[in-house]
Amino acid sequence: MSLGKVLLGTLAGVAVGAMLGVLFAPEKGSVTRKKISRKGDDYADSLKEKFNEFVDGITEKFEEVKESVKEKVEEEVEKEKSAMS
Repeated sequence: MSLGKVLLGTLAGVAVGAMLGVLFAPEKGSVTRKKISRKGDDYADSLKEKFNEFVDGITEKFEEVKESVKEKVEEEVEKEKSAMS
């Protein structure tokens, strides 16, 4: 299972659990709604941060692979030029 799916599933489970806990807590409705709203914002921010870290990691790997391929192509071009001379 991919890291992204595990992370998303974990965050979703935590969010649902927290919201259910807040909903069943004995407080006024307005207080409960504010707590849910704040928790939702917190989880959204956390998810955005994790997503950005994931994208940054993929971007970094892509750049590494791209550079490696570029170097290999340049090496092969030089070999072919040398062989043709």
